[in-house]
Amino acid sequence: MTKDLNTLLTALYVTIDDWLGDSPRHGRPPKLTDAELLTLAVAQVLLGVRSEARWLRFVPAHLPGAFPYLPGQSGYNKRLHKALPLLKRAIRALARDTDLWLDPVWVVDSTPVECGRSRPTARRSELAGWAGYGYCRSHSRWFWGLRLHLICTPAGLPVTWALATPNIDERQVLKAICEHDPDLLADRPGLLIVADKGYVSAELDAFLAEQGVRLLRPSYRNRTPHPGEHLLKPIRQLIESVNDTLKGQLDLELHGARTITGVGARIAQRILALTAAIWHNRATGGAITRSLIAYDH
Repeated sequence: MTKDLNTLLTALYVTIDDWLGDSPRHGRPPKLTDAELLTLAVAQVLLGVRSEARWLRFVPAHLPGAFPYLPGQSGYNKRLHKALPLLKRAIRALARDTDLWLDPVWVVDSTPVECGRSRPTARRSELAGWAGYGYCRSHSRWFWGLRLHLICTPAGLPVTWALATPNIDERQVLKAICEHDPDLLADRPGLLIVADKGYVSAELDAFLAEQGVRLLRPSYRNRTPHPGEHLLKPIRQLIESVNDTLKGQLDLELHGARTITGVGARIAQRILALTAAIWHNRATGGAITRSLIAYDH
């Protein structure tokens, strides 16, 4: 099996089509199947075409015959928004289909997802009330939008994620993620989650300990360092690298969405593209698990 965009899209389509094969559907079947929709969405992100109208003009010329039917821009947009639950399920299904899923170490962090810059946008946007103002310490800047809370393996495979208002405490979000998806921590004896100082909390430690999970993060300067704490920094930098891939190569902050469902769908679209690339790289024996170079042209 080779590593190129066409091979990835073919493998992805076949896998999703088989996975959805037994799913019941009511009413008339759509001309663009769910498997084709998700494959089309992944290809759009990997090729870096942010405009949906431009993307639907791009496909016939550059991927001839790959998609027998293409909807109009409005139809594609509506289908993608409605497919948010399907996108989330596809991310989990592909992640579970890799050997990385059972990794006993996870890394957690949050990163800004900007949704607007002007004051009128912040006041009139449909996102107002969910999106808000937050401060990014890594880049010393204020932003208006959301925070993406991502849990991944050290290799960069997304395990789970959530979008939240920037002023919600990271510790609360991590606890909520685990409570919302209790099966996620099941059958994972000795699981270790590596985080930064923002996740220091006796309450969170106790909650995770009940689940058989240990949370490891740097100590404050006035506390005695944990044994081997100097080894944490390279591990924590891994998720910074994953966030950089999402932003620098998959245009995470250039999603262009203006509605709650739209933001969720377009963020999920990018996380699915990253997961699909990692899934395919593992299947083809790629030297760099998170490399997207073979698929971005």
